[in-house]
Formats: sequence, C-alpha cells, structure tokens
Amino acid sequence: MDSTATPASGSLAVASLGVEFRNVEKRYGPVRALRPTTLTISPGEFVALLGPNGSGKSTLLRLTAHLARPTAGTILFHGPAGFESGSAARRRLGVVAHATMLYDDLTAEENLQLFARLYSIPDPGAAITARLEAAGLAERRSDLVRTFSRGMRQRLTLARALLHGPGLLLFDEPTTGLDAAGCEWLARELDRLHHSGCTIIMSTHQGGEVTALATRTLSLESGRVVRDTGSTATLGCAPSPQSTGLV
Repeated sequence: MDSTATPASGSLAVASLGVEFRNVEKRYGPVRALRPTTLTISPGEFVALLGPNGSGKSTLLRLTAHLARPTAGTILFHGPAGFESGSAARRRLGVVAHATMLYDDLTAEENLQLFARLYSIPDPGAAITARLEAAGLAERRSDLVRTFSRGMRQRLTLARALLHGPGLLLFDEPTTGLDAAGCEWLARELDRLHHSGCTIIMSTHQGGEVTALATRTLSLESGRVVRDTGSTATLGCAPSPQSTGLV
C-alpha cells in the first residue's frame, strides 16, 4: 500500500466522554508513579500529555483505562447525561497502547471479529468492513498480522479501538516507530476523530510529536502535573530508529 494514501474517512458521530481525577494517587510499593492529582478533562477536549519517560503519563492513561487501580482518590466519568458508572464508562473507552496488543497469527479481520464479540457489537461485519476501509486496510483484511509493518499495525489498532464507537480515546505514544507518512496519517485521523466529538488524551515524551490539533497540554514531571496550558505546537514527528517504512 502506498504510504501516502489517505484512507477514506468514514462517518463517525459519538457522544463525548470526559474524565475527572479527584486527588488520585498511584504507588507501586515505595515508588510514587502518580502523586495526588486533581484535574478535569471535559467531553470533547483533545489533551496532549507531555513529559519524559517515567513522568507519570502512562500511569495516568492506565488509570483512566481501568488497566490499573488508583492507590487513593477517585476517578469519575461524565458525558451528556451526567456522571457514568465505571462499567458503563469502560464500554465507551478506546485504547491505543504503546504495544499494539494484536494477535499475529490471526488476520486483520479476525482480530476485529474477536473484539466485536467481546463488545457484542451489532452487525459486526458491516462495522469491521467500515473500519478496515477507513484504515486503508480493506485489501489486507485476510492477511496475517505478522506480515504487517509497524504503521499498518498502528492503523489496525486504531480500527479496533474505534470499532465500538468510543467517546473517549486514549493514546500512549502513538507515533513510536512511525515514519513521516505514518505521522501525517495519524494526524489526519486525530483531527477527524476530534471533530467527530471524541475526547482524546494522547501521551508523548517529545514535544515535537504533539500536534497543533491538541486544544490543551498537560506537562508531567516525577508523577506530578507541573503545567496545564493550551497547545501552540506544530505538526511533527520526531525521528525514530524503529521507523519501519510503509504505513
């Protein structure tokens, strides 16, 4: 596939989901991965988390995604109808982690079928086809994921995260290993998703990877939010030794 190709956007309209941290802390033994944090991310915001490795960005995302439990404090989710319970909110989250978490011995379509069953998605065939087309992977739907480049895996991971129409999308270092074309594709998708109504929280350890699409940036150091500001960064992707070419 041509790395400069632009996948069809597809249609997407979602009910945004916000998140509120009330004095949330996370410890791993004596290590304070996230110090007591209070902040609110409103529905529809695009927030970039800045900071070096070990600053607490991934911990904040893991807590939001219910992949870890806070040592102290409360995490609340809120949408158009007010606060939502943890179980209801979990079904409206989309997560793109640093590791793609795809099954190499399954095809692209089979990976999405598995996810569709887990979420009891109605008419999964139509939903899968739409997401594969939007990701530019329709022609590779029957290929094993083991044959995919890093960029293609990232596209499939995003397709999986969007399959159930989430209202809050969490991205942990999404540009790692992507070449310039891959970063451009990701920026287009982020822009489309944000304008569709999705709330987006994206972590990065290099400011050059944060796009002007972000409406807000949170800078973290040593498990603490040290700056909360709007974004003036420009589109870009820092060079990576893991870049694998075609997306």
